[in-house]
Amino acid sequence: MKRRGGNGQHGATLVELVMTIVIISVAIAGVVGAFSLIAGRSADPLNQTRAVALAQLYIDEILARRFAEASPNGGGAVTSAEADCGSVGPEGAESRETFDDVDDYNNLQDSPPENGEAQQLAGYSGFEVVITVSCAGGDVSLSGFEAKRIDITITDPSGQDYVFSAYRGNF
Repeated sequence: MKRRGGNGQHGATLVELVMTIVIISVAIAGVVGAFSLIAGRSADPLNQTRAVALAQLYIDEILARRFAEASPNGGGAVTSAEADCGSVGPEGAESRETFDDVDDYNNLQDSPPENGEAQQLAGYSGFEVVITVSCAGGDVSLSGFEAKRIDITITDPSGQDYVFSAYRGNF
């Protein structure tokens, strides 16, 4: 039996093969580039989550302390002279383990982060914590000495800063 209308050759020419290889190579390069961009940013959500957890740990610790050195245990307002607004920071030779009021944490810098007993926190190497405390009653429509603002700046291993703030009232 003979076939009609053809010379019987099947397949692809060399030019067609080269063009196919070039097109596939360009497509693969684009896909690999997209994957590398995604993979490079995959640590960001993890670092953000860790920064939030770390800030919450510090905020909980600080807000559990008294408003000022003169504040009675269990709470109670202090006068403007007793609010420590003129001398924010630790009194005397206080260390992290003996901080007893909010403003003792002013200018605290932990790298790597530590808990209240000065023990390094596992899983936070490369993170840095910087805390500032200031009298800021005016921020929340109170007298200047009636609230303290706690600003916590967390720097993750990639150098990204996360800033968290909380207020502690004089009560």
